[in-house]
Formats: sequence, C-alpha cells, structure tokens
Amino acid sequence: MKHKAPGPITRRDALCQMGAGFGMMAFAGMVGESLALAQAGPSAQSNKWPKGGLHHAARAKHVIFLYMNGGLSQVDSFDPKPMLDKFHGQPLPGGTIATERKTGALLRSPFTFKKYGQCGMDVSELFPHIGELADSICWVRSVHTDIPNHEPSMLMMNTGFSQVGRPSLGAWLTYGLGVENKNLPGFVVLCPDVPTTVGPPLWSNAFLPAIHQGTFISDRPGAKQTAELLVEPDFDPQKLIGHINNKKFALPEQRRELDLLMKLNRMQMERERTNDPQIEATIQTMETAYRMQTEAPEVFNLRKETPATLKLYGQGSTARGCLLAVRLVERGVRMVQLYYAKGDPWDAHGDIQEHRKNAKDSDQPFAAVIKDLKSRGLFDDTLVVCGSEFGRTPVVEVGGNGLQNGRDHNPHAFTMWMAGGGVKGGTIYGTTDDFGFKAVDKPVHVHDMHATILHLLGIDHTRLTYQYSGRDFRLTDVAGQVIQELIA
Repeated sequence: MKHKAPGPITRRDALCQMGAGFGMMAFAGMVGESLALAQAGPSAQSNKWPKGGLHHAARAKHVIFLYMNGGLSQVDSFDPKPMLDKFHGQPLPGGTIATERKTGALLRSPFTFKKYGQCGMDVSELFPHIGELADSICWVRSVHTDIPNHEPSMLMMNTGFSQVGRPSLGAWLTYGLGVENKNLPGFVVLCPDVPTTVGPPLWSNAFLPAIHQGTFISDRPGAKQTAELLVEPDFDPQKLIGHINNKKFALPEQRRELDLLMKLNRMQMERERTNDPQIEATIQTMETAYRMQTEAPEVFNLRKETPATLKLYGQGSTARGCLLAVRLVERGVRMVQLYYAKGDPWDAHGDIQEHRKNAKDSDQPFAAVIKDLKSRGLFDDTLVVCGSEFGRTPVVEVGGNGLQNGRDHNPHAFTMWMAGGGVKGGTIYGTTDDFGFKAVDKPVHVHDMHATILHLLGIDHTRLTYQYSGRDFRLTDVAGQVIQELIA
C-alpha cells in the first residue's frame, strides 16, 4: 500500500495542532509583544520609559479600579444634603426632575454622616473604614456623565464612549505603557460573575491589538461566601482561567512544542520574506501562558498571607478580590479592575436600604486595599480609583412595589474617590446643588477623570492615539481636561 507523504506544515497548522491548551489563552487576552511592536510603531518598542512615563514623569505605575456597579447614591454615601432633611416628603423646589422613571417627593437619607480627618470629609455610617482614611483620599463630588442607563454609562466609565466598540481604560494603559511582568497579563478583571449585560466590552481591546484585552477571572460559581473561602486551597488559577495549561502534555513537552513553533515561524518568515503580526502575537501569548503556569499559582495562593493580613480584609468574595488585586499589582500587573459583584447590586430602585448590605461587604476590604498598599510600600506607585457609572436622584422613585424608598439613576452628579499614585489626599473637590442632583461647582466629566488618570501614569491623553478606519482615536475622544487640583 502506498502512503501519501504529508505536506509541509505551516505555522498556522502548528498553532491549530499544538495550541489546544495554553495557546487558547491568546484569545482570552493574555499578553504578548510582537503584535504590539508591529502595529503600535516605534513608541511601543520598550516599556522602559524616560522618567517612568510615556510623555512625562509618571506618579503611578499601576491602577486598581474598585467598581461599584449599579450606581452608588452620592447623597447616602459621600455627599450629605441637609436640605433633604428639611424638605423631606415635599416636591423639589423649582419643579420636578426629569428622570427615566416616575419620581416623587424629596427623600432624605436614612443614614447618618460623620466628619473624618483633618479635611473634615463627611462620610456616611455605611463606610466607616473608608472614612477613617479620609486624609489619604482625594474626593471628587462633582463627577457627571451623559446618559442615565446602565449599559451606556458603564461603557462611558470604562471606555470613554457610550457605545460598544472602543478600547477600555486598561487596554489603553497596556498599549501605552507595556507590561512589567511578562509572566502575567497586563490587565486583569476580577468579578464573581460577568458584571451586567455589557460584559466583555467593558474590558475590551476593541481595535487595539488583541493582546491588550483584559483577562477576566471569575470566582467559582456557587461558592459560599465564608471566611474559609478566602484561603481555600482549591482556589487556584486552573479553576479560574480557562485553558491555562495543556492537560495532554507536561511542561517539558510544552516547552519543546513552543521551541519547534518558533523555529517553524522563523523558517516561514525567511521563506516568505514577510511578517505576520497576528501569528507573532499568538506565539508570544502562548509563551506568556506557558510562563503563567509557574507564576500564577503563587499569586493566587492566599495562604501565603499572614493571619493579620487576612483579618484586615475580612470575609467574602469582595475581600478576596481586593487582596488578589493588591497581590497582582505587587507582581507587576499594570491594571486590576474589581467589580463589586455580578449584575447591578448598587441599583437601589426599590429601597435605598439595599446599600447597607453592599457597604458591609465592601467598606472594610476597600479600605484594606489602601492600608495594605501602604504596608507593602506600593501606595505611592499605585493609583486606587473607586466609583460607579452614575449616581442616584435626591427624590424618591415611585415604583410598583409600594416601598417608595428607592432612588432612580442620576447621571448629573456622583462622587468618585482616588488614593495613592500622586493624588492629593484630603482634597474635597467640586460641589453639587443643595439637593445633590447636579454638579454646580467645578464639574468633572468622565473624560476629565480619564485624562487625569492617564496623566498620573505619565501619559498625555491627547497624544495617546491609535489610527483606525482613517481617523485617530483616543480614550478621551475629543474632550477631557486634567484636573490639576487633584494632583499632589
């Protein structure tokens, strides 16, 4: 019997045949370098920037974004309004508020406020741990956005645009600054489950090179929120990240596969006298996934932390995620974004008292991030950002459940805060009107927040651009101003 000799194997064939395990991580956004070098131009050839930044001296190297998805109420957290107490149950002076849903009279906050720190910041009883750090935090009470719906507002906060199809903040950061640790992704997203109906577009690379997409890591479905879960030994990367390894082959065999693939790649390039940046990026991504198999287990092993550190964060998935965020930036991850929980947990349409449970879960671990960064010597190099996609109305939402104790979406005013990374702690910036409905003094658009964040990392937001479909795009679109008063 005659056998037909197999034809020559190409790089694409090799990728299909050998990439069933660790190579699949390429399509989940693992880091690589070749595609960035090929498409981003000379400015992306190195992450060793002069003075630590791309355009000017950087104040921070990493970002931890604590995202309170759903819409935290500013008048029940960080922006108290005595006029709500005075006019509780009465119509808003000057007319009604146009919102998405039917709203009624003014609704006072059921929570008490206390002044903290030398700055005298008023913080709700919901957040005593965060309040204790008032002088380390830069408070921005006058943030506003464009649209009152969750999806477009979440896209605006995460990508600078209210529609799907733009790169996320983390993607822009890794595109501009590169990665510090080649064994880990440059941009990691943590959440117990996919947040809201938007999902991956919130951490997408869009038209940037695919290597800049965020790597989403979810808790194990159905896990009980207990103290033991925080250090549970089977909380390992193989159960969190799909396709982190090739189960068919041990590490030595995988190493030989990659070496062969690189050899085939060089032969193909010499024969064709051309370069396929997509294949190059995939190969480099496979290299990263291979290296992650040795480093990632150590990063996720929370048993290495002291009992005092675990106690600092408290219990539950939010506590675990916050501790993981700190451990990831400690090992060189450029940006970590932590979503409080799946869905829109801060979306208190029916009863503002729902904020109480959410705050109990998040107050201690959010404050622990700042304290732990300080103890590890990372506070000055890490910018911590906390906020929602919008705020909530000072008037009650008239719903069908009869509670009459919730608030509707409010894009006109909400509070965000930042700490570390070059910001001026103890600053209280901007004000809203007497009822907390609209930013009136020193309003800060989401584009301004993005411009300021990029500035703190050594990036001029007007110069970090990418050409696509015949035009230059940037995170801040055609707007955005750096808020110099927030910078130390």
